[in-house]
Amino acid sequence: MIAARRISLATRIGHVAIGGGAPVVVQSMTNTDTADIAATVAQVKLLSDAGSEIVRITVNNDDAAKAVPYIREQLGALNIPTPLVGDFHYNGHRLLTTYPAMADALCKYRINPGNVGVGEKHDKHFAQMVEVAIAQKKPVRIGANFGSLDQALLAKMMDENAKLPSPKEANDVAVDALVASALSSAAHAESLGLPAHDIIISCKVSSVREVVKAYRMIAAQSAYALHVGLTEAGMGSKGIVASTAALSALLSEGIGDTIRVSLTPEPNGDRTQEVRVAQEILQVLGLRHFAPMVTACPGCGRTTSTYFQELAGDIQDYLRARMPQWKREFDGAEAMNVAVMGCIVNGPGESKHANIGISLPGTGESPIAPVFEDGKRTAILRGETIAEEFKAMLEAYVARTYAKRKECA
Repeated sequence: MIAARRISLATRIGHVAIGGGAPVVVQSMTNTDTADIAATVAQVKLLSDAGSEIVRITVNNDDAAKAVPYIREQLGALNIPTPLVGDFHYNGHRLLTTYPAMADALCKYRINPGNVGVGEKHDKHFAQMVEVAIAQKKPVRIGANFGSLDQALLAKMMDENAKLPSPKEANDVAVDALVASALSSAAHAESLGLPAHDIIISCKVSSVREVVKAYRMIAAQSAYALHVGLTEAGMGSKGIVASTAALSALLSEGIGDTIRVSLTPEPNGDRTQEVRVAQEILQVLGLRHFAPMVTACPGCGRTTSTYFQELAGDIQDYLRARMPQWKREFDGAEAMNVAVMGCIVNGPGESKHANIGISLPGTGESPIAPVFEDGKRTAILRGETIAEEFKAMLEAYVARTYAKRKECA
């Protein structure tokens, strides 16, 4: 069961509403050299087309900083308004003050206070970055993670913990330090004049248990908008499973305003996978709808033919390909539930439960498949053209069921 949303302070990142009860937003990040303008524009477009509503880019040196305004300009020429977030580490104070055009082109700045300098330099550099954000009227994501945790704070808290009659585990103290670092940095930013609603907190680590604990603590202690995710989730199924476990636990408790699934892609792999996984997590939790999803059985001894597997994949790909056009023309088609089932045991029931579903007969099928629409059988498809006929029925169902958008009427 999904708990009521935690209502955080509301802000905007470009045209995208964050917090204040707005829908949870999907974010991603490029892995191009930002100085390579063409490659970065191409990847932002790829991520945006996949459904990423905010894209973070690395701004780590002078060449990257100089490139940002041109990246924004070229994205505008392609009619891609996706907000860009600048990811700063170590030298962000210098880059933001040296390149005002870059600071203006970005819609949000991402700061990890743990790596903006040490001692007196820490406060000075942090203040410089916050002052630019105030002048530019840009929100700031204040991030804390184990890779950039304030080591002086951690050492102090570890020493204090060691003196307790029943000391906590070291990892629990580290989580406490992460939360304290994030919240104290946010308070410092406010003291410098940054409005609380322009602060977004991130406290991402690579452990599911620890990331859930950290965000529960921050959610209980503050009203800041929260960017949620499992950092360095890993590759393949491990990364997907770990991210899903962490995000599902938090989102089901109403915690989280923006999310990212930080998957490690295969070499030259598909960067958009992290966007699709984030969308699917939100969709299966019933928090948002992005594209119709196919309900399909896993297969068993009653489904020796691969026909239904091929059909399920074909239909899922077709729905994803058609959704951009349907979204422009119709209201609500993204919430459509489609079933492609492989035999007569669960097939008819699941197909009836879907908005539109098809049920194949099972073992050794020479495909003869009933189609159900809104619980009623409306057709029986036969032969080698089942896929094409079912796609035509999908098109007809969408056109008949979902209202035309006014601007397309």
